[in-house]
Amino acid sequence: MKMRLGGFLALALLLISITFYTFNGSALGATIETPPISVTTELPLYENGDRVVINGNIRDYDPDVDSGKGLTLIIKSPDNNIVAIGQITPSSDGSFAYSKIVAGGPLWKLNGDYIIEFHFGSLKGSTKVVYTGGTFEVPLPEQITCTPNQNLIDGKCVNKAPKPVKEPEPVKEPGTIKEPEPPVCGKGTELINGICKPIKVEEPGKPGGGCLIATAAYGSELAPQVQFLREIRDNTLLSTSSGMAFMTGFNQLYYSFSPTIADLEREHPLFQETVRVLITPMLSSLSIMTLAEDGSEAQVLGLGISVIVLNLGMYVAAPTVIGFKVHKHLKSRKQ
Repeated sequence: MKMRLGGFLALALLLISITFYTFNGSALGATIETPPISVTTELPLYENGDRVVINGNIRDYDPDVDSGKGLTLIIKSPDNNIVAIGQITPSSDGSFAYSKIVAGGPLWKLNGDYIIEFHFGSLKGSTKVVYTGGTFEVPLPEQITCTPNQNLIDGKCVNKAPKPVKEPEPVKEPGTIKEPEPPVCGKGTELINGICKPIKVEEPGKPGGGCLIATAAYGSELAPQVQFLREIRDNTLLSTSSGMAFMTGFNQLYYSFSPTIADLEREHPLFQETVRVLITPMLSSLSIMTLAEDGSEAQVLGLGISVIVLNLGMYVAAPTVIGFKVHKHLKSRKQ
């Protein structure tokens, strides 16, 4: 009788434990929340030359309030250096996708975990990709044979654009002048100011997006001022080791505050005009860097120091001297 009673009590305790564990597990699962910015990558590992495809979603995206705001991404290497940046415009439901990043290049020096940070206003998120390095070999053009209906462009066979069908010309009326028709651009080109120009493709390792403050100030990445800054960075600074070292340190500071300023410019037109006026002297001073020959360490270093000193004089020394004189003048008038 005692053994039966003991077995009954053991069975009851077992049932109570299972019920308590199931209840706690359900309660714990209910507390798990979706992160503010959830992100996934296409592959677990990336070799040199692989394209990094990113998909994600902003949890509390409101199309009435957040429409037009940019999502900024920053990729950091295992030694916490910035290797690439970019901006994404989310869809109306808060989802987004990005595929402009190519693993490898002069800034992807280390193998290991590369952290991708996402900033959307006060919301933040992150993910990581594992970079294994390796050698990326581009096949030579003569090793690729395309069909008669294709052209070889950047090592790939691309279908030729169909020839436009000419429509019959309308009968000219006396005293009318026919306006010229815009040219039809083929694949791989785009119409800019009436001229078909090649579509620029980002090179592996070079930061994408780039000048966030200037892009927001002038309204487009194709603005002459933004293209001028990009040419100074890519063709002059990144052509030397000292310039590349400067850009690595500068990016660490610049991209810590530039996404916030760029959002303020897009939201406040008056602030956008103010930023445009303030950066105009800096753009003029940077024209000095065009005098340096590509790859010349001495010229890039010397002219770079001159530009830094000149900007310190314009933005720091001159306002300080003017403020001191105004203060001295007001003080003398009170006496």
